[in-house]
Parts: sequence; structure tokens; C-alpha cells
Amino acid sequence: MQEIRNIAIIAHVDHGKTTLVDKIIYATQEFRENQEKGELILDNNDLERERGITILSKNVSAEYKGVKINIIDTPGHADFGGEVERVLKMADGVILLVDAFEGPMPQTRFVLGKALGLGLTPIVVVNKVDKENCRPDEVHEQVFDLMFSLDATEEQLDFHTLYGSSKQGWFGEDWQKPTDNILPLLDKIVEVIPPAPFNEGVPAMQITSLDFSSFTGRIAIGRVWQGTLKEGAQLGISKRDGSLKKVKIKELHVFEGLGKRKVTEVRAGDICAITGIEDFEIGDTITDFENPYVMPRIAIDEPTMSMMFAINDSPFFGKEGKFVTSRHLRDRLMKELEKNLALRVEETDSEDKFLVYGRGVLHLSVLIETMRREGYEIQVGQPQVLFKEGENGEKLEPIEHLVIDLPDEVSGKAIEMVTQRKGELKVMEPKGNIQHLEFEIPSRGLIGLRNNMLTATAGEAVMTHRLKEYQPYKGTIPGRINGSLISMENGPGTPYTIDKLQDRGVFFVDPGVDVYAGQVIGEHSRDNDLVVNIQKGKKLTNMRASGSDNNAKIAPAKKFSLEEALEYIQKDEYVEVTPKSIRMRKIYLDENQRKRMANAESAMA
Repeated sequence: MQEIRNIAIIAHVDHGKTTLVDKIIYATQEFRENQEKGELILDNNDLERERGITILSKNVSAEYKGVKINIIDTPGHADFGGEVERVLKMADGVILLVDAFEGPMPQTRFVLGKALGLGLTPIVVVNKVDKENCRPDEVHEQVFDLMFSLDATEEQLDFHTLYGSSKQGWFGEDWQKPTDNILPLLDKIVEVIPPAPFNEGVPAMQITSLDFSSFTGRIAIGRVWQGTLKEGAQLGISKRDGSLKKVKIKELHVFEGLGKRKVTEVRAGDICAITGIEDFEIGDTITDFENPYVMPRIAIDEPTMSMMFAINDSPFFGKEGKFVTSRHLRDRLMKELEKNLALRVEETDSEDKFLVYGRGVLHLSVLIETMRREGYEIQVGQPQVLFKEGENGEKLEPIEHLVIDLPDEVSGKAIEMVTQRKGELKVMEPKGNIQHLEFEIPSRGLIGLRNNMLTATAGEAVMTHRLKEYQPYKGTIPGRINGSLISMENGPGTPYTIDKLQDRGVFFVDPGVDVYAGQVIGEHSRDNDLVVNIQKGKKLTNMRASGSDNNAKIAPAKKFSLEEALEYIQKDEYVEVTPKSIRMRKIYLDENQRKRMANAESAMA
């Protein structure tokens, strides 16, 4: 039987993980000579390519010296932690990829902690040693300290290290002596990572991810833990509630290169895809129906944030999207739950609104952006942090570990901004001409922080954060100081009135763009909301006055990305998301109704 190595690749965002997988695939000649090759082969959905981040974990395999290497690519963002935890279940070892300048980052720590806890064997790869002012030896020591602080065993601490550059396509034992290929890394994988054991016994496979084909329906993917799975076998599937259901395996596929190959049986240790099974969820075990072997379910970290998803009821609804009803929205959210493990959806007392819980603004905004591209129109409320109740009845809130790397001269501004949001500075150390700051900050304080931080540091700050723990409530955090400019009427704004109102604040819409009453069209220069009429035209007379016909000079409108809009809005506002536009609006479009609601709230308070 062919030997198998199952490895997961762990790395922080942008440390070169997907590029490394590309190079392994090229090195083992998984492409035909004439086949079109691309960069970042694995990041195959549009969103991943645009943002340059991995969101969904994927599987590929390569063959080297007669050994099959299954490579599992994992996301680096803590927001997609739900993806990482189930994927590590399939691996026997991990490659920890770290940048030779930045060293191990907080989100690497998050995934590495999970991997060491599962007892996986690590290989450390220090990447990007071709960058100037890199410091591979220091980084190697930092990795050792990190593993030590994560309670690694002595075997894990005795890890092997390789240096190189996946971009230039070489790895070796000494970073000052470049080789000309990445084969030392493949040799190391075959030598160090334990071969996947063949466990005798009742067939058992835990479903750790899923795929979908319009021909065969849902496809269950996982690693066969013990025994052998055969095509056409009658087996059982154990569900979350402990029940067993009879199923039949229609087809079996194993991963080969970037594709799959149909086989008649799969032995323990290999990763396979099964078709023909309906109604399964991630974490279920496929096993013998008569004497089942049920594997423990995958535990997933709790969500820390919620958002209200509602159907679009603005005056512009249905103009741009195909799916606009509450039934469409509900079906889409339920479909997402099947594969997005860290997500929760709750129905509310209104049929048109759903509470969606996730791991952070990025986690939820990727879902919104995906739905928007599929043709959905939705409205989303302000992100809310989830609180818990402590043993003594005290209010607890999620606290995040925040790391900021930025130039020395702007570090004062950054510290001031974080401490205003109840952040506590824990570590401050220089790395070359960069200051490395570490804080503990409530999750609430992170909402909207990235925008302000990038503005204050001229885009130089690099921010990362991960959930640390729940701690007692830290008190109120000052929110956005400025009020909103709200449109009074429906219709396109005229250059004349926008020009005249520019001293009232910053506009988010350009002249000639259609707006509706109640839409947020700008930021007021003061702290209260202001309703303005931008549709009025200039009164024209047949007399020409010298000097009064100045051309309007209008500052360009401020444009928001989806995340920026979500972090910008107040409690009484929604972000309206359609396939072509992102608008902000008041929940109550009518001014009188807004006043009534505000009065009712203040009376209750």
C-alpha cells in the first residue's frame, strides 16, 4: 500500500501559504506540460482573489518519491477559526509558515495552539528570507518561545526548521546558502511527518467539510479514521442527537493533484469525498450500522458578534437584485449554516428579520458580500457584541488580544486611540524602525477602529486581533461623535445645493445620484442629525448678475467599503446592500416617526 502523509499548512494572513502550495504542486509535476498554470491556484473564489486571503479551507494532493502527500490549506484569519478547527482533524502534522521579518503573529498562535493540542508534529518554515532587513535566526527563537508558551511537548519542541522563499521557489537548512528547488521541504515532510496509520476495525469517517456538485448533490469530505470504505457499501451515519441512519455510498473519490479520482475503496489514513449521502452535517460519523464506532464531535469556538439581517424595504428595493423576499433570505441563511460552522441564525418575532451570529465583522461581511454577488438585496443593522452573565450575575464581555505594528512616529496616536476605547497596553517593543504594540481591548472597541487607525497613521498600521476571553464589562466606549446628514426628499441631488451645503459636513453621494428620503447622505459637522434638501434647483431669472454665476466646486463624495459602512452606522441606522450599491439609511425613513421613536426611547430610559 502507498504511504500517505496528511499535512495542514498554518500561517498568518499574507505570509505566503497559498504560494507555497502552488510551488509544491509545480515541483511534483501535477500539471501537464501544456496546461495553463496560474498563481494562487487554491484561492479560487472571487472574494479570496480580490482580498488576497484564504477563507475556505481546501484539499490538494501531490505525489513525491512514491508517497502521497495530502495538503490541507487553512485560513489565517481568526474570524474563520471555525474552518481551521475541523480541518486540523484530518492532519497528522503541520507546516508552520512564518515571515522572516514579522515572525509569528497572533492569529498564527490561535491555529498553532489548536494543532499542538491535537498532538500534531510541526515543521517550521521561515519564509521570505529574500526580504531586506529580515531576521530568520531571531524568528526561529520566537517560534520556539511561542511553542513553549503553548505547552508543546518535548517532541514538538524538537522541531525541524527550513529557511527559504516560496516566491523564488527554494528551501534549505541554512538561509545564507540558497538552494535551487523546494525538494528539501518535501524530503523533510516524508522524513518527519508520521505516516497516516492504518487502523484496523469497523469503518469510521468523520465528515469535516463538504462540497456541492449540481450533478451529484452534496459531497461529504473527511479522513477515513479506521477500516476501509467501499463503493456501494450499506453503512450508518451518526447524527448530532445520537441517532443512527442507514445510508449507502454511491461513489468514492480520492484527491489527486488539483482534482479527484474515482476509486472503489479507500483505506484508513486517506482523505476522500463521498457522494450519494443526503442529509448530513459536518461532525457526523459514517460508520457501520450494526456496531457503530462514533467519533467525538468537533467543538467550535462561540460567536462573539451578532447582526440583524432584514429584507430590503427601502424605496429602491428590487431595482438591482433578483432575490428580495424573506423566503429567499431565510433559505440562503439556512443553506450557509450547513457549511459555515461558526455561524448561528436565530429567527425573530418578525418574519422579515433574522439575527445572525458570527466571529467578527470580517466573518459576517464576507457572508454579506457573497450574498450580494449572488443577487440578494438585504439590510444589515449595526454589529452588536454578545455579552454573557458571570457566576455572580455580573456582566461579562469578550476581550480581544490586539497587535498593532506601525512606524515609531505615529505610535503615540495609536496608543491614544486604543486607550480611549478601553484598551490596555500590555507590550511595547521596537522591531527595527517599527513599533510592536500589544493590547487587551473589548471587542466593542474594535468596531470602527481599523478605519480611524488607518486614517491616523496614513495607512501604515498593521492590525490583527483574536478573541482572548470573557472579562467583566469595562464601561461605555465613546461612539461616533458626528451626526448624519439625512435626505429630505426623493430624487437626484443638484450640484448647486450640494455646493451650498458643503460647510454642513462631508457628503457620501455625488450630484445626480438618486437618493430617497431618510437615506444617510453625509456626515454632519456637529453631533446631531440634520435633515437637508439636496434636490432644490437654483432659482433662475432672466437677469444676469456679474459675479454670482460661480461654478460649483464640490469635494468628491466619501465612499465606503462594506466593512467600513458596517462599522460606521449608528444604532438607528441600516446598511442597505444590493448587487450594485451600498447605501446607509435610517431604520425609520420618516422624520416624524424618528422623533416619536426617539421620544419613546428617552421616556423608557
